[in-house]
Amino acid sequence: MGRMNSPAQPTDTRSVPRFDALSRLLHWLAAIIVLAAFILGPEGFGRMMRQHVDPATRSDILWHETLGVAIFIITLIRLVWVALRPAAPQVPMAPWMHRASKAVQGLLWLLMILLPLTALLSLARDQAPLTLLAGLRLDSIPVLAGTSFSRLLDWGDVHGFLGDSIMVLAGIHAFAAIYHHFVLKDDVLRSMLPPGRGA
Repeated sequence: MGRMNSPAQPTDTRSVPRFDALSRLLHWLAAIIVLAAFILGPEGFGRMMRQHVDPATRSDILWHETLGVAIFIITLIRLVWVALRPAAPQVPMAPWMHRASKAVQGLLWLLMILLPLTALLSLARDQAPLTLLAGLRLDSIPVLAGTSFSRLLDWGDVHGFLGDSIMVLAGIHAFAAIYHHFVLKDDVLRSMLPPGRGA
C-alpha cells in the first residue's frame, strides 16, 4: 500500500489589506515610546525645578525628556510619510465606527505634537534646562525662554493632563482594535501587523 498523505492544514489565503512596512514600524515604535515616557514621567517635576534640582542627576528626567524629543521627531516623520505613502487600507465598517476611529486617531496625533511642546513651554516657564541622554543639554529653550506666552499658564499641569489624556485615548484605541479582531473578526488589527501575524 502506498503511504497515506496527511490531511492538509487549513490556511488563511485571504488577502489582508495592510499598511506599508514603514507606517507599521513607526506606529508601534511611537506606541512603545509613549508608554515608556508615561511610565518614566517624574512626579513633582515642577517642584524639583523650582528647588533647582539638576535634572542631569535624575535618570527618570533624562529618559522622559529624551523619549519626549524622540516622540516629537517620530511624529513629524510620520506626518510627512502620511502625505507621501501609498493609500491607507480601507476596512469596511459602520459609518459611526469610521467617524469615531478618525476622531480618536486625530486626537492622538494632536496630543503627540502638543505633549512635547507643552513640556518645552514648562521648561521655559521654570527657566529649566532640557537635559537628554548622552550629555546633551540646552540651558534655555530657544524662542520660548523668557516669553510672556511661556508664563501664560502652568504648562507643567497642562502637560500632565495631556499625558493622562493620551493614555486614556491609547487605551480606547487598543480596546477598539482588539474588539474588531476578536468580536467583529475584521482586518483592522491585522492591517497594522506584519504579514503572517494575527491570522
